[in-house]
Amino acid sequence: MAGLFGSQSSTVATMVVTSTPSTDLALTNLAYCSPSDLQSFAVPGSKLFLAIIGDAFVLSVSYPFLIFFFLLYLQFNRIFTRFIVECSIRNGYIALNAIHRRLAKVSNGDNVSVSRFIPPQDFNLALLRVELEFVKKGTKNEQVDAVLLAKQLRKRFMNQVMTVGQKVTFEYHGNNYIFTVSVAQLEGQETSGAPERGMISGDTYFIFDAQNSSGIKVVNQREAASSNIFRHKEFNLQSLGIGGLGAEFADIFRRAFASRVFPPHVTNKLGIKHVKGMLLYGPPGTGKTLMARQIGKMLNGKEPKIVNGPEVLSKFVGETEKNVRDLFADAENDQRTRGDDSDLHVIIFDEIDAICKSRGSTRDGTGVHDSIVNQLLTKIDGVESLNNVLLIGMTNRKDLLDEALMRPGRLEVQVEISLPDENGRFQILQIHTNKMKENSFLAPDVNLQELAARTKNYSGAELEGVVKSAVSFALNRQVSMDDLTKPVDEENIKVTMEDFLNALHEIVPAFGASTDDLERCRLNGMVDCGDRHKHIYQRAMLLVEQVKVSKGSPLVTCLLEGSSGSGKTALAATVGIDSDFPYVKIVSAETMIGLHESTKCAHIVKVFEDAYKSPLSIIILDDIERLLEYVAIGPRFSNLISQTLLVLLKRLPPKGKKLLVFGTTSEVGFLDSVGVCDAFSVTYHLPTLKTADAKKVLEQLNVFAEEDVNAAAEALNDMPIKKLYMLIEMAAQGEQGGAAEAIYSGKEKIKISHFYDCLQDVVRV
Repeated sequence: MAGLFGSQSSTVATMVVTSTPSTDLALTNLAYCSPSDLQSFAVPGSKLFLAIIGDAFVLSVSYPFLIFFFLLYLQFNRIFTRFIVECSIRNGYIALNAIHRRLAKVSNGDNVSVSRFIPPQDFNLALLRVELEFVKKGTKNEQVDAVLLAKQLRKRFMNQVMTVGQKVTFEYHGNNYIFTVSVAQLEGQETSGAPERGMISGDTYFIFDAQNSSGIKVVNQREAASSNIFRHKEFNLQSLGIGGLGAEFADIFRRAFASRVFPPHVTNKLGIKHVKGMLLYGPPGTGKTLMARQIGKMLNGKEPKIVNGPEVLSKFVGETEKNVRDLFADAENDQRTRGDDSDLHVIIFDEIDAICKSRGSTRDGTGVHDSIVNQLLTKIDGVESLNNVLLIGMTNRKDLLDEALMRPGRLEVQVEISLPDENGRFQILQIHTNKMKENSFLAPDVNLQELAARTKNYSGAELEGVVKSAVSFALNRQVSMDDLTKPVDEENIKVTMEDFLNALHEIVPAFGASTDDLERCRLNGMVDCGDRHKHIYQRAMLLVEQVKVSKGSPLVTCLLEGSSGSGKTALAATVGIDSDFPYVKIVSAETMIGLHESTKCAHIVKVFEDAYKSPLSIIILDDIERLLEYVAIGPRFSNLISQTLLVLLKRLPPKGKKLLVFGTTSEVGFLDSVGVCDAFSVTYHLPTLKTADAKKVLEQLNVFAEEDVNAAAEALNDMPIKKLYMLIEMAAQGEQGGAAEAIYSGKEKIKISHFYDCLQDVVRV
């Protein structure tokens, strides 16, 4: 029985190569020999005569007025061709056309070895993909109907064997063509590593390809329910350097590319147009530019044009609009000449907000930005709109773009590239550490999963910065500052977990928790101030839990009010740190000294906008009366800032984002009068310390003798916690100074008499 790809007879004969008897016979893909040579190639149980000839292809034999078929297989290139044997060929000779001789690498008069070939079972072709070209290239332009041509080829080359790489000449409607086999798939068999070949049957499926420069346009291509828009059959985002954006890429593929996978006649029947533009927006460093560049590389069209927004601008009148038109010139010419078969032209606009600002928003007097938007809208979706263009815009400020640019038919696919989640951060870290791992530079103790958990709200660019910083620590260990020319031992370079942890302290996320600012708000730490303060802390942590798990409370606001120095800011900062939220920011008047009202409002709005980019956020509005520029004399305050806060405190965050806002104030009466108190969901009063509370604090500080604690606590009744710490600091210096170190180390205690003296100096609230 024949093997999967056939077998040959042990009897090998030698035949002499000659040319085909006529030009017409050269277009039949047949070779010719004498009738007396025929019987040695007969396939048992069939009317086929198959033989392996030299190093090329397959042969069919014919008597005058009677045609017998057989196939010859050329051993080296493994290419099959069918031959008709005519009586005009002498015994021992075989006639091949010019393409056969070229593929077999033989010339007229050369000897070739010949033996019988037996085809295997299930040898019929299910699919045959071929590339068309003219025999004489560059001579004409022709339109070929794929259905009619496939029917003609099945009839003409029935029972002929085709192999990948084989070239076949044929005549169709008065033109001589060559097709090259690119895919030959057998019925019921997957593609394997062996040579792909099989026999044409009445059910063989034909798919035709033609290069743009060939002059051949294939129409009515129903056999191919797919398109060659993509360069690869499948995508591995990590191999492209894209991590943590699987869901976003799936959305982009569905909206922008699913319709382009199908051939033009399918979309024409559906009555739809392809998506012409998409907008990628989100925080800086999240991978917008990277994704746009990789999308351009994945597509099988023209090389993408990458334009930075400001590059389009020109100082000459009308030149900026011309630059925009030039970006679309190639696509226009391509569509004009090739129609629906034109290649896809990708234009990538980085920082598109620099040139496509909302019309009427700029006051430069030139109107250049407005005319750029008008020109771009005309090119994308005007009267002569293009269907072979994909415009990809990227921006950090979607709010600045003109609304008309983002309606369907223009930049209709708008995908937010947000901060990566823990799994996304793990993928990004894997991408940036793959090479060092392959080259054994990554220490075994490095735990990427732990690093991904620690790097909350880090963007992709910041994670890359963490890896670079960690590598710098590892390289620095191998460098001697005493001798910089000393050779470096590569084998000793190891990037350890400690290097990554040090890098995390060095690279701080732009949208992360302001840990340093929060720690500054509680320089003395947190001490047990009694049950009342503990109760308020527990209630605040319940609000944190509510924001985390509740589906109906995406925004929770809490006002902490009390006398100055009662620990409101310290409590809010402690809740922010203990919440483990990825984004915690404090808005304080001390960072906005000397700023105009509108600038302060813009700063406050930016903090809230940044919070909306994180899944869980806490904002602390410290000393709201200072933010409002409140002065009791008058009274005076900023109505612009108060209205801004009222709006922000009631505005719900975007879907999937949750926000907890803490406000602190010592002027609750004023806030109530301007309606700010009503904007907060709950209000908690932080009391001053009673005697029992002060005693707990003094016992924890351990700076008084046991017999003096009660007296000191009695004197501190109704004292704010912040003022208590100030008083203790003053008394710890001693009467003559220099006693602080001994007192805090426990070697000495504060004298109660000196404490009373200091108490007289402190102005009570």
